[in-house]
Amino acid sequence: MSTADNTSAAFDRAVAPVLGILNREQATKIADFHADETLQVRIEQLARRANEGELSEQERAEYEGYAQANRFIAVLQAQARGIA
Repeated sequence: MSTADNTSAAFDRAVAPVLGILNREQATKIADFHADETLQVRIEQLARRANEGELSEQERAEYEGYAQANRFIAVLQAQARGIA
């Protein structure tokens, strides 16, 4: 098993008990979650600037924070779909 697979499996195992306390309605809300339009626009702006190599240090930190949150939400949504 690769390091990435181990990391993913460990994350799934740690998060599963938390998701186990959700009822079907709550799981559905997580599975259907989308960021508000203002946030989506900001992330798109940062993505464009990142692709052009124009991010300041503060913007890069902000963008990386959004990327981490996005990965976390994606995993939660994938697992929540199994409950919903």
